Order: sequence, then C-alpha cells, then structure tokens
Amino acid sequence: MDMHNQDKQKLVEQYDAFAEKFKAFYLTGKDRGKEAMAHAMEKTREDLTAFGEFSIERGEMMKAYLARDLEQTVSSARAYGETLGDEAKKKLQPSRLKAGALASLAFVLEHTNEALHTLMDKTVEAITYKTGEITSAGSLTCQDCQYKMQLKKTGHVPPCPKCSGTLFHKGY
Repeated sequence: MDMHNQDKQKLVEQYDAFAEKFKAFYLTGKDRGKEAMAHAMEKTREDLTAFGEFSIERGEMMKAYLARDLEQTVSSARAYGETLGDEAKKKLQPSRLKAGALASLAFVLEHTNEALHTLMDKTVEAITYKTGEITSAGSLTCQDCQYKMQLKKTGHVPPCPKCSGTLFHKGY
C-alpha cells in the first residue's frame, strides 16, 4: 500500500474511532438533546487531541464530518414521515451494522428521538458531500448526473465514476 493510501486509511480509522468515542461520551450523559450531542462531540475532540491521537485541526475536521453525517442521517430518516427512532431501526438494520461509525450512529439514533427532531428542524437544505471528504456507509448520488453509488463502510468520497463529478447527496 502506497503512502497516499495509507494516509487515507488512517483517516478512515480515525473517523471510526471518533464516532465510537462520541457514542460512549454521549450515552454516559444524562441529557439527550442537541446540546448534549454538541458537548459529546467537543469532549471527544478534546480527549483525542489531548492524548495525541489527532492534531487540533484533524479533531475539528472529524467533529465536522461526524456532525454532518449525523444531521444527514436524521434528515433521511425524517423524510419518511415516521418517528426517527423507528425509522432508524428500519433503515439501519442490524444486519448492515458491523463496526465503525455507522454502528455508532445507529445506536445513538435509536436512543435520541427528541434530540434528533430538534436537529432536523434546524436542517433546512440538503447537505452536500464532496470528493475527498470522509463519510460513513450509505448511498451517494452525484449532483451532476444523478449516478448513485454505494459506500459499504466508512471511507473517502470518490469522484463520480460516470461523470467525474465531485458533489453528492447522501442517503441510506
């Protein structure tokens, strides 16, 4: 594996580690609101940078990616008009969840219905994913040609294989 691929794989592993630590912090708290999520993400970033696992910049990047993925997951679940907890259970089936960020997100979603409603109310427009960013598993639809591709696990967003587009919408 060349150095570029090793760096990309390290980012993926760091994202999964960030998501798992976020889940642990979030679930140990008493509150389940938006503020509790923000606090757990910040605590995760602080801990991982304090222990030298991330630079401050990398921690902020992972925090932003996780917040974006969580908001998009909420948006997808809410679009079906069902309660978020029930929809998350349907969309994020246990058979699809093995390890990594998606498993962490699903667990948090199942336990935070009220907080997710609050987050969704603040999500006004679709979230755009860009080539090179890290995201959890799901489908990516190219904004240019509408080609749909699947990420089976956490990874970098590739360019569109059909038109080389670099902007995508995500679903699960």
